[in-house]
Parts: sequence; C-alpha cells; structure tokens
Amino acid sequence: MPKKVITFGEIMLRLAPEGYYRFVQTETFGATYGGGEANVAVSLANYGFDAKYVTRLPKHEIGQGAVNSLRKYGVDTSYIVRGGDRVGIYFVEKGASQRPSKVIYDRTGSSIYTAVPEDFNWKEIFDGADWFHFTGITPALNDSVAAICLEACKAAKEAGVTISCDLNYRNKLWSKEKAGEVMSELCKYVDVCIANEEDAADVFGIKAADTDVITGTVNHEGYKDVAKQLADRFGFSKVAITLRESLSANDNNWSAMLYDGNDYYFSKKYKMHIVDRVGGGDSFGGGLICACLNGYDPQAAIEFAVAASCLKHSIEGDFNMVSMEEVLKLAGGDASGRVQR
Repeated sequence: MPKKVITFGEIMLRLAPEGYYRFVQTETFGATYGGGEANVAVSLANYGFDAKYVTRLPKHEIGQGAVNSLRKYGVDTSYIVRGGDRVGIYFVEKGASQRPSKVIYDRTGSSIYTAVPEDFNWKEIFDGADWFHFTGITPALNDSVAAICLEACKAAKEAGVTISCDLNYRNKLWSKEKAGEVMSELCKYVDVCIANEEDAADVFGIKAADTDVITGTVNHEGYKDVAKQLADRFGFSKVAITLRESLSANDNNWSAMLYDGNDYYFSKKYKMHIVDRVGGGDSFGGGLICACLNGYDPQAAIEFAVAASCLKHSIEGDFNMVSMEEVLKLAGGDASGRVQR
C-alpha cells in the first residue's frame, strides 16, 4: 500500500497574462488552479503516494473546476468540504530580466477563509495517515483558519503522524509580528521545517550572517547557524533551507541544505533558466517528503528535493508535472537537457 499523505490549505484560481505581458497591458488572462499545499499533493500523487488534499470549496462550477484540476493528477479529494461562495483568486505577472514577477491576491471571503473548525473531522482524516503537510500561508488567512491549522496539528500529533511545515511568509497576508506569534505555536508540533533565505528572518528574527538575497549572496555557514537555531528552538528533527541566488527574474542558481540535528548536507547547485517559478518551493517540499517517506539518506534526500524543484522551474503553472524517474535522473547527474528519443 502506498504511504498516505494529507495536505491542508487553499487552492485558488490563478489568472495570468499570456507570456510576459504586464497586468496593465494584457487583454486576456489564462486560468489555471494552484496553491501551496495543493501543489505538494500533486507532486506526491505523481510520485505514487496516496495524496489526500483537504480544503473547503464552493459547490458551484468554479469550485468543481478546482476539484477536477486535482483529480486529473490522481489527488484524492474525498476530504474536501463543500461550502461558501467563492474560490480565492491570485493574479501573477511573470517577470523578465531585471523586472520581478508580481502577485496580487483576491482571496478575502473565499470558502476556506470562512471555514470553521467544525468543518473538518481531523480524527477521521488522519486515520492511517503517515504524513501531514501545511504552509505558513494557510494560517495567515485569518485567526479562524489559524485555529483550524492548530487543531489539525494536534490531531496529527495524537495520531502519530509526521508533520512538515513550509514557513512561506507572505507579507501581503500578515505582519512579521503576527506571523511570529502564530507560527511559534504551530511549530511546536512540527517535525520537519522548510524555509527559504528570508523566512526564518521574517517570521522568527533568525538571520543568516553575510547573506543578501537582493544581491544573490548566500553564505553556507550562516545557514548552518539558522538551521541549528530553528531546530534548537522548536525541536525539529529536520530543517531544510532552499538557497536561491537570484541573478535576474529569468536566471537563478538553485540549491538547498538539510540539517538532521547532527550534520549539514548541501545539494549540488543548478543554474536555472526559469519558465515559471511559482510553485518552486512547493515542489521542493513535495520532493523532500517523498525522499523522507522512501527512506533516503540525508544527502540523497536533499539532492532529490532540489532536483524536483529545479525541474518545476521549467514547467508552466503551479503544479510540478514530473515523474520519479525524471527527478532521479537529474539528481543522478544528467542535467544535459538532451532530447530523449
């Protein structure tokens, strides 16, 4: 039987101009679906896991479209609660060269935003589950959703389920002070913490020395200290930090570090020419969960997660539509991009 993974969050309608058109320039928007924890669920379903996604969506056709987008890739949607009036929306303008990408949210009052704790039977949801994943985006929606996240974490812990959280700080959703307060309580239950260059500093005030995300300067020794401080403070069994060196909107260097409480493991670095970076962190999370559940050693685990995320940057949309074989091939050293015949 495949391992069972539960993810919980908001799936949204993604509206984006064609190509590199700007919001003020475009006359049409392409519509797809995506959202942090939904993206992780799709990755895990593609890797052969029993991935179950939990959220709340309206009963109308736009809500059903979101459900169908997950079912298409084999995600189990049986725990999705139907109710509320609207699907959250986010607009994304793809950056190019020195012009950054932009995201505008329109999610206030969405179905998950108006959810209440009674909507979810966590004891039933976690029956037989092996892993639970959420991100810092979900509790950022409002106090009620934060309380639902806390109930989910407590139920998962009672059920003996491993819990992972991607800190994913979003300054358009809440303040650093509020994030630190809420995430400090939730992280008491987390086993595996995922962060990027900025999250630990924004949420917990833990900064990496000699690192500047604006100039793309990444100091490995500084991130070792960040990971150890996070693990010491919350008791995480593992801390993974993605290391993005932004050369431009189109070109990044991409690598990561994994700390297991004893040693630090750094992946190889990929030079990426980006097609779509939205969902890059989620694809890393999905890859790391896959590697952990498959019993990979720490070095192999971080190599798999980084390779999975590297491939996602080459794919349009939120979802990482790659197979285990493709990720393993890249992680194994074949980064040529040669045509497969």
